[in-house]
Amino acid sequence: MKVYLDSLHKIAYSTDASIYFEVPYGVAYPETVADIQVLMAEARRLNTHLIPRAAGTSIAGQVVGSGIVVDIKKWNQILEVNKEEKWARVQPGVVRDELNITLKPYGLHFSPETSTSNRCCIGGMFGNNSCGTHSLIYGSTRHHVLACKGVLSDGSLFDTEHLDESNPLIERILSQLKGWANDPSIVSQIEDAYPDKTLRRRSCGYAIDEAIEGGKIDLCNLLVGSEGTLAFITEIKVSLDPLPPSEKMVVCAHCDMLAKSFLANLVALKHNPVAVELMDGKILELSFQNLEQKRNSFFVEGLPAALVIAEFWGKTRDTIDAQATAFGHCPKFCVNDN
Repeated sequence: MKVYLDSLHKIAYSTDASIYFEVPYGVAYPETVADIQVLMAEARRLNTHLIPRAAGTSIAGQVVGSGIVVDIKKWNQILEVNKEEKWARVQPGVVRDELNITLKPYGLHFSPETSTSNRCCIGGMFGNNSCGTHSLIYGSTRHHVLACKGVLSDGSLFDTEHLDESNPLIERILSQLKGWANDPSIVSQIEDAYPDKTLRRRSCGYAIDEAIEGGKIDLCNLLVGSEGTLAFITEIKVSLDPLPPSEKMVVCAHCDMLAKSFLANLVALKHNPVAVELMDGKILELSFQNLEQKRNSFFVEGLPAALVIAEFWGKTRDTIDAQATAFGHCPKFCVNDN
């Protein structure tokens, strides 16, 4: 294992894709799980913390801090693919699009997506509970994590598929979660305070509500989205989806008022789109000033206050034609399908 405390490495790892800047204590490149256990012990000795870092594509400073940055990009092995049961087991440094290139011959893909999918890593998606444009049908990363392995703060190992409940730290965690799950007043408080579970995209810190849902404890639901603060993840088992159908269509509703775009979004959702995006007038105006993007905007009529872009998929063109036509017949909007 290589550990660097020099200024060059520390400055290089003092920022990510965000606006934040903080110089870490040092930078480590572990090669084994045992190396991470050593780093965990060293962090306790120094009274600091470990910062797991994959591609560093996050824009909220998740991998910036004063602790020891632990770079796991080289932990990039696809360990196992099960075509029949539709799952894959990967190391956290596997790039999302590279995983899907491997899965394509199986007719499968890892469906949560980000705008940085050609460089972001599965471990980062796990930490952030990433989703993307098609979260309406695929949800977020949390909906696709079946199991994980990692290192806890005391250096002990865990595997959620074969959980050692005799481990004192695991026992404490489970005891706390079970206590909450079996206390109706706490369950009620959590349900009242947390976002609606029907929301496919949500960020709520530790997802305690999903970790104790129905009285069944699910540590993966707690760990996904915890930004590396609860454990150092070394292996992830994810569920896979069939590749999307070949027939696709996009319908762009032109809205003369921004307020109408909010209504158009609700109308679009009634017609089962796979994605809905809003592009406001200011973004359109700025894009017209870029020659390449201006060429891509051939379908935009005038300068609307907003575009509501609904995407439809289907096995046949007739299926998506019917969906798009139903959305386009809403009399309040001028709609072009392209």
